[in-house]
Amino acid sequence: MGGTPDNVAESREAEEGRAGSGEAGGPGAPPVWSRDFALFFVGRAVARLGDTMLPVALAAGLLQHGYGAGAVGLAMAATAGAFAGLVVFGGVVADRFSTRKLMIWADLVRLGTQAFTAALFFADRVVLWEICAIGVVNGVASAVFQPGVAGMVPRLSSDIQGANGAIRIAESAAQLAGPAVAGVLVGLASAGGVFAAHAATYAISALCLLLLRLPPPAAGSRSPGRGASAFKADLVEGWREFRARTWLWGVIAVWCLYMIAVFGPTVPLVATEVVQEHGPRAYGLVNSALGAGTVVGGLLALRLRPRRMLRAGAIALFGFAGFPATVGLGLDVPAMAAGAAVAGAGMSFWGVMWATSVQTQVQPGVLNRIHAYDVAGSLAMLPVGQALAGPAAVALGADRVLLVSGAMSFVVVIALLSVPAIRGLVRVDTPVTRAPSSAPPAAPPSVPPSVPPA
Repeated sequence: MGGTPDNVAESREAEEGRAGSGEAGGPGAPPVWSRDFALFFVGRAVARLGDTMLPVALAAGLLQHGYGAGAVGLAMAATAGAFAGLVVFGGVVADRFSTRKLMIWADLVRLGTQAFTAALFFADRVVLWEICAIGVVNGVASAVFQPGVAGMVPRLSSDIQGANGAIRIAESAAQLAGPAVAGVLVGLASAGGVFAAHAATYAISALCLLLLRLPPPAAGSRSPGRGASAFKADLVEGWREFRARTWLWGVIAVWCLYMIAVFGPTVPLVATEVVQEHGPRAYGLVNSALGAGTVVGGLLALRLRPRRMLRAGAIALFGFAGFPATVGLGLDVPAMAAGAAVAGAGMSFWGVMWATSVQTQVQPGVLNRIHAYDVAGSLAMLPVGQALAGPAAVALGADRVLLVSGAMSFVVVIALLSVPAIRGLVRVDTPVTRAPSSAPPAAPPSVPPSVPPA
């Protein structure tokens, strides 16, 4: 992707940090808000707004050009498949090169692809294979971009939990607004207008990243070697570091079950059931309640500072059962909206606890790779759960499948809490800076060696 090796690029970024105002992350930084974190916050919020507009643009645009729902799914799957398949390699790349430059290049690539897509729709020259090919390129760019997100937060704010909570609130608000904005743009300027707006969000994200003044890299960062053998060694090292943390791979293993049995079936079956029984407007209300709940969960994560973060986050996940269960029980729309709001709050609070745990318990030198394994593992089983939802609904009935998903929400939380390494993980408020090694990592001083973070 045309990056500069870390030993050169990061030294330049260190100089930029020393030349700046001293507001970036580090011991003397403000707890959350600084000039640089604000830039990162705006970039993430605007990019998320664009991403939530994309499904509306694809669906409206392809349907208007004579394609069916299968084509829309194929176009979305092209991006998701490329992302899931390459994000682990993106983590290695992010640890070998200047993270910020890679993220800027990824944004610029997606700026170009979405601007080109807008031109295709404005010119009424829409061919499915071209849209899918563009989706693959976007997925590759996202796989390069996403691993760097985790590593940026500890460098920009000394209050990592507060920073993650603020970002979660912004992303949740964007998720609420995105589909509505996309609907207005489709009405005013066709799907091409949505793609043009989506391209503009990547331009803003790239500009925000360009204006950042990053502090010097934390201790524990390193300059990997070059060549295919070194790349493979970095990939293996990332996997070794991932496996060495029981709390980390334990959560991901349980999350695979969660994707198959809970989240995967819930999303398509809730949409189908609510639309069929109450109409699309009711589904919009329920979905908005879910988004509002995620904002509340982010606000709670800004205020609550549990000592055992993963245990608190797992307990909050009990609330997600209300989303599938209220729909499966055939309750009225207000009750379903209430269940969705509670579910969103629980999921959002868990997300902040999890992200903060990873960013503070893992040393900077392997954080991008660990985050990549986390993302890949978390998403791996989602398509399986979505694919099984239809046959299961035919065999058992959609309402029964949703009730099973609600019950499985409790099973998943109990599984998380049953692992000592997860429920016993004690928070640390600054990132671990120990250099990566081939041996299993020692626990931070505040964590008993036998109790990995949860």
